[in-house]
Amino acid sequence: MAIHVVKEAQRCLQCKNPLCQKGCPVNTPIPDMIKLFLDGKGTEAGKILFENNPLSLVCALVCDHDKQCEGHCVQGIKGSPIHWSSIEAYISEGYMDRSEWAKAPSNHVKAAIIGSGPAGITIAITLAERGYDVTLFDSRDRIGGVLRYGIPAFRLPKSIIDEYHLKMERLGIRIRPNTSIGGAITVDTLFEDGYKSVFIGTGVWRPHTLRIKGESLGNVHYAINYLASPEVYHLGKNVAVIGAGNAAMDVARTVIRQPSTRNVDVYVRRDHAAASEIELDYAMADGVRFHYCMAPVEINDDGPVFKPVELDENGNITGYGEPVQVYADSTIISIGQGPKDKIAKTTKGLDLTEKGLLWVDKDGETSRPGVFGSGDVTSGAKTVVEAVKYSKLVADAMDKYMQQFIKTEPLEMNEP
Repeated sequence: MAIHVVKEAQRCLQCKNPLCQKGCPVNTPIPDMIKLFLDGKGTEAGKILFENNPLSLVCALVCDHDKQCEGHCVQGIKGSPIHWSSIEAYISEGYMDRSEWAKAPSNHVKAAIIGSGPAGITIAITLAERGYDVTLFDSRDRIGGVLRYGIPAFRLPKSIIDEYHLKMERLGIRIRPNTSIGGAITVDTLFEDGYKSVFIGTGVWRPHTLRIKGESLGNVHYAINYLASPEVYHLGKNVAVIGAGNAAMDVARTVIRQPSTRNVDVYVRRDHAAASEIELDYAMADGVRFHYCMAPVEINDDGPVFKPVELDENGNITGYGEPVQVYADSTIISIGQGPKDKIAKTTKGLDLTEKGLLWVDKDGETSRPGVFGSGDVTSGAKTVVEAVKYSKLVADAMDKYMQQFIKTEPLEMNEP
């Protein structure tokens, strides 16, 4: 791997106007990092990467690179773009292994982080490095949110999230697993216990439904639930997946890796899939089959029922064909997800958007002073790097808000 990465780095043109950097949502200084790496300063490069993006290693593995950094590389105009993701993964992994995240001197101001997904981890690390006493609450037994429970291990090894857990504890971050806010502990409880600011980053864990007959049957499952713990599902030999986004590709590629599964078929309403081209390529390489222009109308004990979709030359639906029964042992629905509203219902002063997302201003502050939010719960399901980008701004806003609570020691006056 090292030889491949070095050769890739040597292909970089060191552009004066790096389009790759502009294509990155967090504006990673890619040419500078490549130069440091080639100069034998990988640790320095790793430090800069993590200061710019605490989830650098994660993003190197799961970002949609062909639409971001690599998709803007000038080398890709006439040939192959620089494989920056491999270089970043190599630098970041080495830095994670060698670096020590030392606890910063405490300013004795408490901040509560609800949710340990990309947004929560980013803000927890940022505030801890600035001296805040951070407690991270999560309803599950391990941290990571969508990183652990929504992205398959073959794309993002769970050991990486475990390493983040250890590093965060060394920063002084206290982690409370299996603790759901909105029940025994509410946002009001947190403020009563001395937290000066609260961040909500609970993600989107309520699956969207097709609203067709049969969704409650025992052979039907939702993608967000399946990806959380695929090992507990016994799906059978033939599995149908309804939906064609990147999450659906994760589902299909996870299912086809199960020893008992022989056939995985993805059904798409339109004549094209919403997933990225690279995810589609990987799914097809894994043996997943695709069926386009198929609209689900019902699910029964034998599997889903579809009506073929008729489209005009502009892609508009003009009609439907006769129902077609598809025989499948299990059906997994993957058409997106929305936020749960437990916290909003138990917290006074929190406004929601028309889509049921948590309302925040441009700085991530909610309608209740001292309560902030970012990530999927405020914007809908988006990418990890976009969550990091916005969360960095929210961390700055929380820092600015909590400055009023930092006590400064009075200057000692010399006796005349």
